[in-house]
This record gives sequence, structure tokens and C-alpha cells, in this order.
Amino acid sequence: MPRLAVPLTEAQIRALEPRATRYCVADGNGLVIEVMTTGTKVWRFRYTLDGQRQPLVTIGDYRMISLRVARAKAQKYAELVAQGLSPVSTARRDRGAESKADLLREAAELYLATEMAGKSEEYRRTTRRALDKDVLPAIGNMPIKAVTAEHIVAICERIKSRGSPKMALHTRHVIKRLFAYLMARQLATRNPAEVVPARSIATFDSRARVLSGDEIGIMLRSIDASSIRRPLKLALHLLVLTMVRKSDLVEATWTEFDLDRALWTLPAARLKKDRDQLVPLSRQAVFMLRELQYPRASRNFVFPSVRGNDRPIAKSTLNQAVKALGLDVEHFVLHDFRRTAAAHLRELAQQPDALNSNSAETPQNGEQDADADNATEPRRSMQRWADFVDAQIESGRQAALGTP
Repeated sequence: MPRLAVPLTEAQIRALEPRATRYCVADGNGLVIEVMTTGTKVWRFRYTLDGQRQPLVTIGDYRMISLRVARAKAQKYAELVAQGLSPVSTARRDRGAESKADLLREAAELYLATEMAGKSEEYRRTTRRALDKDVLPAIGNMPIKAVTAEHIVAICERIKSRGSPKMALHTRHVIKRLFAYLMARQLATRNPAEVVPARSIATFDSRARVLSGDEIGIMLRSIDASSIRRPLKLALHLLVLTMVRKSDLVEATWTEFDLDRALWTLPAARLKKDRDQLVPLSRQAVFMLRELQYPRASRNFVFPSVRGNDRPIAKSTLNQAVKALGLDVEHFVLHDFRRTAAAHLRELAQQPDALNSNSAETPQNGEQDADADNATEPRRSMQRWADFVDAQIESGRQAALGTP
């Protein structure tokens, strides 16, 4: 029984070096890649017909055809052989389409099928979106060698004119990575995006994104209506209400909370600071934490990983949850919650009625101590903020129902 070939990977194929004589490496199902003495790599199909070993059938240049596509073609030719038919003429017709890969559109598809195959789903999605929305409509039908830096600048300027400088910079990076890949495959001789400095597209000294009240309501209603796990919904809501950093929340332990006093103590050691940080909790935050507490899935962590081992969720989990929702909130990141809360609280503090709020003057059990006394105004602010957030959620919900 013949020894089965171990399927190749793109990384293994790229690492194949030329030798004094050309040689073949098998992928399986008749597919082999032949490495020439010049370094050129060519896909071939090996088969037997009527009991006789036949000459190799050329599938095409590796630079033009991805591993996935080569396997699909080998499978098609194997099916012809199984019917007693020669695949030679079919392969010849297929090779006639190879010349299309000198167009950027075809080369981009090759890039997405090969280089992007091992990347995360989110990385692939954002890359394809940049290519499909702005790059390929503008220069997709151009020969690869005809694309210049001026074309890249024009694409980025059009994106900036829409008020999206960050997306313009991201698109420049996508084009740069695409051409770096094409150069590695000898499909391009230069990278036009390299000569376009990133700072000429956009610079970001600091973020100033503040969500409007409507956007806060849209986001939290969308999160609540989504299919993500209930603990993640509560985590996102608590991130809004507590105004802490994402890492501070996801790594929180139950020992840090005194829910009877509505107080969260973040230890100095975890924060890498000189002193503990006290976070007064609104009634809404305490309610959510009690829901998480009984029954709780972890002895230690408020937001444990579903993979067990009593560890917290990954820091990227909340980002991924928000991105999966596809929220209609432009240029938003989770860190914007802190800036948003601070901005709205400044406005609320200027409203006379806000200063007379009785919603959270004292902890829930009515007991006070030195810590609570020192945190009276922060506690009022936290409750004021939580009430404001509730109002945004409810106003949008009423508007959707058409009620006054």
C-alpha cells in the first residue's frame, strides 16, 4: 500500500528552496508542487490512466494559484480520471485564466485565500472590508505593476473626506501588507504604499470620542437584546456604570466587593499602585453583581472563563462581544465609556436638581463608616450617572414603541 502524503501548509511551501535539480513534494490526492532550479514553484497533477503512469499535468504557477485552489483543481482532475478521462485538455483551459492574476483584484483574492487563512475571523473581516469597499473599486482592475503611490493617496483622501481618517490609515496599512505579500510571491516588484508615510494620512495624538445619550441607549439596548452570554451583557453594562478600566473589571474577584456597603475595593497590588482604589457602586451595579453572585460560576472571579480552571475571561472577550454585535456606533472602542461618563457627569453636575438627588446618599443597608463618609460625593456621582444611563435606555425604548 503506497505511503500517504502528509498535506502541505502554505508556510512549508514558501520555505521550499531550489536544489541542483528540480524536485517534487506531494500534497496528496495526486497534487504535487515542483520546485525548479530557479526557485519557481509549479503545481502539477500526478495520475495513472488505464494502468499506466501518465506525464504530470501542469496546474499552474504557485504565485498565481493558492494551495486551496490547487487542491480543488486536483480534486476535479481526479474525478475525471476516475471516469476514465484524461484531465489534460481541462487543465489547459484552466491555465488560460492564470493571466488574470496580474490584475490587483485577482491578486487580492489570492492574498485573502492564502495569507489571511490563518488569521482571526475579525482580522480577515476588516481586511476584506477595506479591500471591497475602497481599494478594489478604485484600482482592482489595474495591473499590479501599474499601481502607484498616487493611487494610494487618492484612495485615502476619499476615505478621509467621509470623515474617517482612522479608516483611511487602516486602508493604507492593508494595501501595504497586500503588496508586501505580492512582492514575496514575485508578483510585484515594489510596494507603492511604503512611500506613503502614515503620518501624511492621519495622526492620532489622543482620542476624544464621547458617546451621546442616544448612542448610550442604542448600545445598551442592543447588548441586552443580543444572544451573547448573560454574564457578558452584565459585564458590558457594569463597565459603563463603574467607569473602571476593562482589565480592572474582567479580573475582579469576589473578595473585592462589599455589596452590603455598595463598595468595590480594587487592591493596590492588582492595580500596581501605592494605594487601593475605592469605587462606590450604584444601586443598579449592586443589583447586577448580586445576579452574578447567586449562583456564581467561580469561587474567585466575578467573570470566570467558560474554559474552567477558575480563571477570568480574556481581556479581549468584551471587545469581541461588542464587535460581533455590529453596533451602529461610529468609531467606538470600549475605553470610550470612561471618557463618555466623565463628560456627561460634568454636564449633570451643572444641573441644580442633580445635586438634590436622594437616590444613593447612603449604602443599601443604611450603615456608614469612614470609607463611605469620604466617598459621599463620588457615590452621588456614580448614582447620578447610573440613573442617567437608565434614562437613555428607557427613552430609546419608549421611542421605539411610539409612546410619549
